Amino acid sequence: MSLENTNITNLERLVTPLEFKQQFPVTDAITTHVERSRQTIRDILDRKDNRLFVVVGPCSVHDTKAALEYAERLKRLSDEVQDQLFILMRVYFEKPRTTVGWKGLINDPYLDGSFQIEKGMSIGRELMIKINEIGLPIANEALDPISPQYMQDLISWSAIGARTTESQTHREMASGLSVPIGFKNGTDGSLGVAINALQSVSSGHSFLGIDPQGKVSIVHSSGNQYAHIVLRGGGGKQNYDSVNVRLTERELRDKALPVNIMVDCSHANSNKDPELQPLVLENITQQILEGNQSIIGVMLESHLNPGSQKLTDDKSALEYGVSITDGCIGWDTTESCLKEMASKLRQLKQSVSQNYV
Repeated sequence: MSLENTNITNLERLVTPLEFKQQFPVTDAITTHVERSRQTIRDILDRKDNRLFVVVGPCSVHDTKAALEYAERLKRLSDEVQDQLFILMRVYFEKPRTTVGWKGLINDPYLDGSFQIEKGMSIGRELMIKINEIGLPIANEALDPISPQYMQDLISWSAIGARTTESQTHREMASGLSVPIGFKNGTDGSLGVAINALQSVSSGHSFLGIDPQGKVSIVHSSGNQYAHIVLRGGGGKQNYDSVNVRLTERELRDKALPVNIMVDCSHANSNKDPELQPLVLENITQQILEGNQSIIGVMLESHLNPGSQKLTDDKSALEYGVSITDGCIGWDTTESCLKEMASKLRQLKQSVSQNYV
């Protein structure tokens, strides 16, 4: 009688991280670009760079052609506003599900339940190489504790989602990641789990993982000193307003944590209505104009075209450039609201400079 793997139907050997990276190598130029991007975010968190960083892009990537077109447009916008905003493209391949559903491009790249994960990883890595070559830094959600060994060298910032912020596995993983990382508040809107996560991730941990050769290893981390909180609302309430931001500042100070706050303009903060995201962004801009010093970044869910669509068995019916997960704002709205934010911040800094002189 077997006592093991009774619910396992099959085990497939996956290529090792080292072999995988040899198949899809990065150039010295990409390596330099990623490290400079990571350092820019560290400098923003350390207040050595007075810009905001902006994570913007599709809720999830399911079509690499649309993702590349979006990246080309975003790069042009990034160049226009780079004096005020440091823009990263949201390139999310892994999607946590409340029950069941499409889990992202890595898990199911062909959108048909065939779960060709190794192919999904290959498609994802090729796309990230191309986006970095365009000159855009990449942001992702760190969901699977194994995949960072395969992808993390191409990523400049990561998020831990609201469903996993409380997870010890994800806190341990984040303590060893080489990128600045944002922890979202809990799905109920509470700050406690994220505050606890920030305390945990700044310390070293020892946990199980894999090495570049794919061997199970005991991983010893030194702790991540560039973790910060991401306010995304929850429990039917928003938490981006000045009162909630001030309360978050107090909680961070009480725990002797850096007062760095990022605001997710989507999810509960926009009442899950993507068209409300620009209003949230406008509110954040106004808080900064009125003297807020703690907000260091924002996040937007945006695609080529607005809204969302359902994934069905008929893949030919999918609209190009429209999200198949959460609804997004379209490109025109994205461009106008970020240009407006940059313009207002530019005017503020010019005014401050003139008054100082």
